[in-house]
Amino acid sequence: MPPTGEINARAVILDLLVVLRRADSTVDDGRLRAVPDAGGAKITARGGAVRPRAEYGVRVPINQNVFSSVAAWRRRAVSRAVHRGARWVREAAAVTAERPGPYRFRRIGTGTRLAYPQGTVFGDPWIELGDHCIIAQDVTLTAGMMPDLDLGAEPILTLGNGVVLGRGSHVIADVRLTIGDDCFFGPGVYVTTTNHSYDDPEVPVGKQWPRSDPVAIGPGGWIGTGAVILPGARLGRNVVVAAGAVVRGEVPDHAVVAGAPARIVRRWDPRQGWQPPLRTPAPVPIPEGVTPEQLVALEEWQAAQSGEAYESS
Repeated sequence: MPPTGEINARAVILDLLVVLRRADSTVDDGRLRAVPDAGGAKITARGGAVRPRAEYGVRVPINQNVFSSVAAWRRRAVSRAVHRGARWVREAAAVTAERPGPYRFRRIGTGTRLAYPQGTVFGDPWIELGDHCIIAQDVTLTAGMMPDLDLGAEPILTLGNGVVLGRGSHVIADVRLTIGDDCFFGPGVYVTTTNHSYDDPEVPVGKQWPRSDPVAIGPGGWIGTGAVILPGARLGRNVVVAAGAVVRGEVPDHAVVAGAPARIVRRWDPRQGWQPPLRTPAPVPIPEGVTPEQLVALEEWQAAQSGEAYESS
């Protein structure tokens, strides 16, 4: 006769197999089913969610059951593998100075990275990218009206150091286009040196020869989501362009523009400061030398203080 411990172990294993088999049988491609439980009651499943009546009288979703089905485990394993593979592809296909991929940029600075997948890129021998630029996914960078043109000896499109281009932005340079150091673009910004012309009313607009005019964006600017910078625009230093603005012409240093067409809504005056005045105080910068751990500790302390103040009230 086998020892009592061996009998108990076998019983546990048998019970586990029964539970797994029942868990697998309760879901059938999201259709409504009913299966008997141990006590003769029924367990219903709709849309892949099962609500069995537990012995203690509480309804428990199947995804909270201690014993997940083997099929669910397989689905989770496949999902994790796919995500790991996707991360590997994004890392391997990113473009850097050390791994330029299929492109022949005139220059890629140290620390600059084009995330995968890249948008449309052509005319790369006439494109210069400065140091430590962050170019997000699906960003289009083009020099010239079409690929495989000889654009001469000088660069056509130049990004300064520390430029950030948000996801889905387009920078289209048929003639000279420069973006200064430390410019930040939100997602979906469109900058172009070329626009359609419509001089001849008898010819479709798309078939008429376009007009081109150089664009220059000064250093330190912030270009909001969905903004459009038109041919001939010249933005000064530390300019803010509101989301969705359409900018043409010249914008002076330290100006905020908004609207379509964009107009100046706020400017910096050396004697009076911002006019009209800012509605909120300037944020306090983090002092030098403060570590991330200290910041986390400060946030926890502030949260604790807020909780004590709430309880006392």
